[in-house]
Amino acid sequence: MTPLGEKIRQMRRERGASQKDMAAAVGVSAAYLSALEHGRRGVPSWTLLQKIIGYFNIIWDEAEEFQRLAETSRPRVKLDTSGLSPAATELANLLAESIDRLDEAEIRHITASVRQMLDRARRAGS
Repeated sequence: MTPLGEKIRQMRRERGASQKDMAAAVGVSAAYLSALEHGRRGVPSWTLLQKIIGYFNIIWDEAEEFQRLAETSRPRVKLDTSGLSPAATELANLLAESIDRLDEAEIRHITASVRQMLDRARRAGS
């Protein structure tokens, strides 16, 4: 399951909506919505994402967070490290080879650390 799929499922259940009802409201099949929730489909189109945001009546900051979840919800990630440092290639390969052995707490810790480093780099570059 992707972060977006998890969020859609959570919001749909909180609303008490079936996959069939939500799918009809946003113009997709229930099978597609199920695949999206389970991470078997990639990031939805911008148009579909806007329909989902409208369906849940999401506004402002929550809508931005929802779109960010979509951007980080590609179930199959491909990294091209050509032109990057050997350390970058090593990191990409290390994650690709071993991410399935990490538990959720470890994954969240690594993700938080990377986000902090990226925020610092972005502030330093501003």
